[in-house]
Amino acid sequence: MSLPPPDTPRSSGSASSPLSASPGVPDSPPVPGSPSWSPVLHSATPLAGRVAIVTGAGQGLGAAEASALAAAGTHVVVNDLAGPALDAVVEQIRATGGSVVACPGDVADWPTGEALIKTAVETFGGLDVLVNNAGVLRDRMIFSMSEQEWDTVVRVHLRGHFVTSRFATAWWRDRSKETGGPVYARIINTASEAFLLGSAGQPNYAAAKGGIVSLTLATARGCLKHGVRVNAICPRARTAMTGELMGPAPDGLDPLSPDRVTPLVVHLAGPAGALITGEIFVVHGDVVALMGPPTVRAVFHAAAGHWTDLELDAALSTVFTSDPPRPGFVCEETIPLAESTFGESPSP
Repeated sequence: MSLPPPDTPRSSGSASSPLSASPGVPDSPPVPGSPSWSPVLHSATPLAGRVAIVTGAGQGLGAAEASALAAAGTHVVVNDLAGPALDAVVEQIRATGGSVVACPGDVADWPTGEALIKTAVETFGGLDVLVNNAGVLRDRMIFSMSEQEWDTVVRVHLRGHFVTSRFATAWWRDRSKETGGPVYARIINTASEAFLLGSAGQPNYAAAKGGIVSLTLATARGCLKHGVRVNAICPRARTAMTGELMGPAPDGLDPLSPDRVTPLVVHLAGPAGALITGEIFVVHGDVVALMGPPTVRAVFHAAAGHWTDLELDAALSTVFTSDPPRPGFVCEETIPLAESTFGESPSP
């Protein structure tokens, strides 16, 4: 199959014939009237012709993300375990005129990662966007958690993000080498405020989400020169997975509807995402919060070049004065951004 240049949206076509290339679209946000201004880039569907993979798309946030990307003109490969839920998402997207194909499978399985990229390339002519969303919950306190409960959550969330990212970035790297320059490539990972809070009843989930943040940063740095832009969202969305934590939806519009999260996902997947990488966003309702990196709280130096226990006690006791102590490496600033919280509530 003859593929269009990586920075060019793909026009619609059949899986059995080469897809014709649309006019080149710049991977930057020029201002109206400038020579590089493009009506395609700045139309109501700036993602028209792009190709995206969305994992965990059988329900909830993943289904909403897939539908939003399809509505923006993207060809979408949806992934989840095979079953009627995934089939229903495909039917819904097609019923609204969207371009979609399913590639079911366990996202943490190596062959599934390979199959997702192959499906995108062979069906739609390439790959531009990867949305890693698949996840499960097995909530339990650390002292009650089984080996399987730990392994299942870490496997689906963290390994699932790795497997798809590994094959997508390899494909983009090869395209970058072929063209001699950066390609159009976006990864939107799904972390959680649970990693910021250290959710006590979710040690497996919080650990996996913290790992996803680190994976996001490492991938962003390692693939920057190839054009790959990698960011993570920490969404609050009322879904089947989070319903027990967040409670029932209110009457009328739900501020924690997954549809409130999708505009940021589409934005990061679009041309404006060219200037954003290695960032972490908290998103829900009318809120998009850009997180800052961890900071150094205090620095101590040993007087003689090495520490004694007495010197450590004298230095650290000026900081740690609460009895009983509270976990210090915790970010609670995001909790009051909405009335409904995800994870722990701040202590008084």
